[in-house]
Amino acid sequence: MESSIQASALKLEHPGANRHPSLVHFALAVGGFAIGTTEFATMSLVPDMARDLGITEPAAGHVISAYALGVVVGAPLFAVLSARMAQRSVLILLMALFALTNGLSAIAPNYHWMLLFRFACGLPHGAYFGIAMLLAASLVPTNRRSAAVGRVILGLTVATIVGVPLANWLGQSVGWRWAFAVVSGLSLLTAGLVALYAPRDKADSDASPLRELGALRNRDVWLTLLTGAIGFGGLFAVYTYLASTLAEVTGASPHALPFVLAAFGVGMTIGNLVVPRFADRALMPTAGALLLYAAVCLALFAAAAHALWSITLVMFMIGTSSALATVLQTRLMDVAGDGQRLAAALNHSAFNTANALGPWLGGLAISAGYGWTSTGWVGVALAIGGLLVWAWSGGIKLRR
Repeated sequence: MESSIQASALKLEHPGANRHPSLVHFALAVGGFAIGTTEFATMSLVPDMARDLGITEPAAGHVISAYALGVVVGAPLFAVLSARMAQRSVLILLMALFALTNGLSAIAPNYHWMLLFRFACGLPHGAYFGIAMLLAASLVPTNRRSAAVGRVILGLTVATIVGVPLANWLGQSVGWRWAFAVVSGLSLLTAGLVALYAPRDKADSDASPLRELGALRNRDVWLTLLTGAIGFGGLFAVYTYLASTLAEVTGASPHALPFVLAAFGVGMTIGNLVVPRFADRALMPTAGALLLYAAVCLALFAAAAHALWSITLVMFMIGTSSALATVLQTRLMDVAGDGQRLAAALNHSAFNTANALGPWLGGLAISAGYGWTSTGWVGVALAIGGLLVWAWSGGIKLRR
């Protein structure tokens, strides 16, 4: 197992190339910041896009679905097609493509072009995170891999604190298109930082698309992906309908939304700073504990939604459970064998499946008349579902 991880590590051109992993981690985290800003801020810009493009808000919501579909399709596609390329080169190309597609989103002339551009924008998302995390982990000792992965995701979590509120403010002040334009600029900055700081690695001469696809024959890979696809859905079920819950149940002013979103982002950031320390010592128990913790937090959502202070606190707690993404990413490094790049990218396809599943089930509960707070109970069911898959995976490991 350890040899397969070592085999996927970077082949450096000179021995001093990895003396400053923190600079590489920072460069990769800037890309996470750009991706997190465009992914989460788009949800808050839906009303503005709908008015400008002359469509309904539900139709504008399909723009978010198009992006998620792009992630699901693009993650394995780019991971397999880039198997023979150096990680540094792939990351630069992916961020250049992300810059281009966000720039096109900023000038989309109508709804149908916007759907196309957002789908294209999602294509590099999963592959970027997957390869960036492999690169980050390869620069540190094995017992610090989860912490390295958490630093990359830290860019995304900081985006929910800073990037999303700023993008929302920018959209309301000068127009939603400027939010995508800024993300395009951040993507170009990331490409430059990666080119400057990332070690010049050489592609593995034994790598091939077929070898990457070998990860799909591994049951542990599928169970890990399924854990995330189901267990993470509850977070998105609540987050997607948070603005409506604040307005209809909490009775809060629209100006309160950025503060609640920021509290959620602070929770995500703290979770990804603290939880990897436990995951590096006991990976699978940490994953199970996070799923159980998420179920408890989501169960509190319905009662907490009636007061601004309590819903803010619970959203902070739900945010800390997002460290599950980091833990499962490290788990995939352990079980993927020679298909490291594909498995790492597929983790983000799994979480975007959760991004589709959670809001869909939450929407069904709301439409059935159970109210806005029913999304919390949908989240509980999904977290428990993920916990059952985790238990199945752990049982197989114990039998071995």
